[in-house]
Parts: sequence; C-alpha cells; structure tokens
Amino acid sequence: MTNVQELARYTNELLESESTPDYAGAVNGLQLENRSEIRGIASAVDFSTRAINGAVAARANLLVVHHGMFWEGLSPIIGSSYRRLRLLIDNDIAVYSSHLPLDRHPTLGNNVLLAKELGLKPAGNFASFEGIFIGVSGESEIETSVVIERASSFARRHGGEVRTSAVAQNRKTKRWGICSGGGASSETLKEASRMKIDTLIVGEGPHWTAVHAEENDLAIIYAGHYATETLGVRALGEHLGHKYGIPSSFISAPTGL
Repeated sequence: MTNVQELARYTNELLESESTPDYAGAVNGLQLENRSEIRGIASAVDFSTRAINGAVAARANLLVVHHGMFWEGLSPIIGSSYRRLRLLIDNDIAVYSSHLPLDRHPTLGNNVLLAKELGLKPAGNFASFEGIFIGVSGESEIETSVVIERASSFARRHGGEVRTSAVAQNRKTKRWGICSGGGASSETLKEASRMKIDTLIVGEGPHWTAVHAEENDLAIIYAGHYATETLGVRALGEHLGHKYGIPSSFISAPTGL
C-alpha cells in the first residue's frame, strides 16, 4: 500500500515540481493530504465539485488536477469553497496539483501529447517562461486544413469546439508551435514571429490575437483550453496507477471553453 506523501515525493521528482517556476495560484504538489493509504486515483483538469464527486463515485481517494485548489487566489473558506473542502475531508480524499510542470513534461506533458494527437512530431521548444519552455515546436509539410480537422475531432471528444483565425485555410503548415491552455499571449506571438512559425496551436487566447494573426499571416488554431489540458493529467494519473498498482480513472468535466 502507498501513502500520499510517498506518492507526492515521487511525482514531485518526476515532474521537477520544485524547480519549475509557475504562477502564484498554482501551488504545485500535494495540496491536501489524507489519512488512509491510496486505494484509487482520479484525475481531472480542474479542481471542482464535479471532479470531487467523480472521485467519490470512482472510489478514489487521491484527486490529481491541473488547475488546483488555489487557482482563484486567496479567499475565505465559505460557500462553495467550504462545501468542496468538506466533501474532500468527509471522503478522506487527498489533492495533488501540477500546472506548468505537467504542461512541459517531455513524455506526460500536455503539449507533447497534443502534438501526438495532431500527428505532429516535436523537434524543439516553444513558449518560454522565466527560463523554461512550456510548449513544443516543429516542422511539417501538412495542409493546415488537415491539422484543423484533427484538432476539431479531438476538441469535440472533450466537449469543445475549434476556432481558427481568418487566414487558417488554403495553406500549408511548415513551422508550427503548440502551447496548451491560454497559449495565445503577447509573449507567445512575439516568439512565434521570431521563430517564423506559420501555425500556432493553443487552447484559447484574447480576441485581439485573432486580429494580430490575420494582420501577420499567422494561422492560429484555438482548440479549447479544457480540451488541450486533458491529456497530461490523464496520462499522469494512468502513470501513477500503473507504477503503484492502483486503479486510475479520468473525470470528464468540460467547461465549454
């Protein structure tokens, strides 16, 4: 049997959690411990009531998430915050969260797995952040419409819908970059320009990024924040389950974004 502290130590080392910079609300690592040995692992993109109820239904007492308990920032434990915490404690469920460490992992990461889903082979890094790279990039000779079709199929399976910038049709994808989640930002667009990337694949981005894309002949494929971040947390849950001989399951809770 495995306790949550042992599992968290292994996962921190696997993902290089302690040495990876991140946003303040990420609080990567073990966010809530429990008392019992781990008997089941449930993974979900977001820490939410749906995710917790999914863990309860799956008889899992470890919930692994990408966006953790403190993603909204510091706030009183009242209302829905209290109800979620009470549900966790009543069912003795521990919570482990990993944000950028999971995005960037070379085999379990959201970005490398998204590239695989789209039939693209990473050959380099992309999306720099405080001395690390979050995303991946590469070269191809594929019709952009084919990439869009694959991304659309993937997004639909996760309750989402692909959107594209105005110049995304009738062209080839020769140099591409991927940054899951909120990957279309001023920083990634500047980096894409420096790298001469013609196709940027992200989860979502501000409205102005679509205007920028049209003005700069850049195809942006917005494949959904939720959808593009299902891959890593699911892979991590399955990896931990296999390593420790513990049942694992993925809790689907699409946000529509």
